[in-house]
Amino acid sequence: METLCKISRKGWVVIPIEIRKKFRLTYGSTLRIKVEGDRIVLIPEHTDPIEECYGKLRSDESLTNLLLKERGKDFPFNERKIRS
Repeated sequence: METLCKISRKGWVVIPIEIRKKFRLTYGSTLRIKVEGDRIVLIPEHTDPIEECYGKLRSDESLTNLLLKERGKDFPFNERKIRS
């Protein structure tokens, strides 16, 4: 996505609504500004660590199923422990 915008006399830049919606930017959101070569890069800073990690550990299988499989590996050991 590419768009043009102007810098105001005060140095303000308006971020288009489509981009604000896509990155969930609202009033008070913070952006990290980086210079990479001849580019200015704006990176949204998330304040909620859970929201920041959302979607980074995607898997084809649900986490519930993965947890049940992992717990199932311990079942024989726990069963022996209980019966002894």
